[in-house]
Amino acid sequence: MKTSDFYYELPQELIAQDPLEDRSSSRLLHLDRRTGEISHGTFQDILTYLKPGDCLVINDTKVIPARLFGRKEDTGAVIELLLLKRRENDVWETLVKPGKKAKVGTKLIFGDGILCGEILDVVEEGNRLIQFQYEGIFEEILDQLGEMPLPPYITHKLKDKNRYQTVYAKHEGSAAAPTAGLHFTPELLQRVKEMGVKIAHVTLHVGLGTFRPVKVEDVAEHHMHSEFYVVEQEQAALVNETKRNGGRVICVGTTSCRTLESATDEEGKLQAGSGWTEIFIYPGYQFKIMDGLITNFHLPESTLLMLVSAFAGKEKIMAAYKEAVRERYRFFSFGDAMFIV
Repeated sequence: MKTSDFYYELPQELIAQDPLEDRSSSRLLHLDRRTGEISHGTFQDILTYLKPGDCLVINDTKVIPARLFGRKEDTGAVIELLLLKRRENDVWETLVKPGKKAKVGTKLIFGDGILCGEILDVVEEGNRLIQFQYEGIFEEILDQLGEMPLPPYITHKLKDKNRYQTVYAKHEGSAAAPTAGLHFTPELLQRVKEMGVKIAHVTLHVGLGTFRPVKVEDVAEHHMHSEFYVVEQEQAALVNETKRNGGRVICVGTTSCRTLESATDEEGKLQAGSGWTEIFIYPGYQFKIMDGLITNFHLPESTLLMLVSAFAGKEKIMAAYKEAVRERYRFFSFGDAMFIV
């Protein structure tokens, strides 16, 4: 299977640059994965597709303001950092721009010195390990100095940091938002619960590996970066009980899907625990537990487009995307949604 099989034409103006005023007023494309039938509505119509006894699985990770701008201590040259993974002792794996000049031993200063760093090492993909020094609480300093790490295709500045968070974001650690969840409001979630749908939460801290372009032509040769996930005992029990009772497990976003598929055993039972996952789902994959998926529209030739193609079939997905372009849907992180079941 070739990466180029997952290419589609997307007019630039369909890439959503700003979130909608009302989260739940985005459009919703419903795809029946058995028949390929497509229907159109708004996100609030999700209530008509859900059934009592279903279980929605949400990812409660919280995006940290992971983009930092600073300068090199010796030359004063401007440098940009993206925090990717927290290691031990205030060491972070980071993406540095410009990367070529970010040599081991370089000292960095942020916010007039309230945060300092030193490059310790170069890791895979050219990322850098940086050790930080500061007084006080790192998260508070980050909140003061950092910016939300919006994807490169969003060129507008975000007016409100919270619009790149889900309303249920809780555990800090992501470099990108689980964007399918951005469509939910507290009121809509309440209505979901009132109709007899359970809501289970898992945590997967989204790294940039999810969004890295696939650079190999043979899909099977692509390697995913690892991401940390947590499934609590109580939440695993909720999902397993849904399956036992004949309800559907519906993942909100590809990150919830990847967490469940990583933590489910071969008998189809979700196991509580935590760990790192490098799961790469592409056509041919046999799903162990997921019955439905709420997701946004993904980049051409991306691992996320491959995942939804694995679930619904490549032909049906590519046809749905073609229809979405024709119907002028908004694409990517701040764009419209799709419900595949």
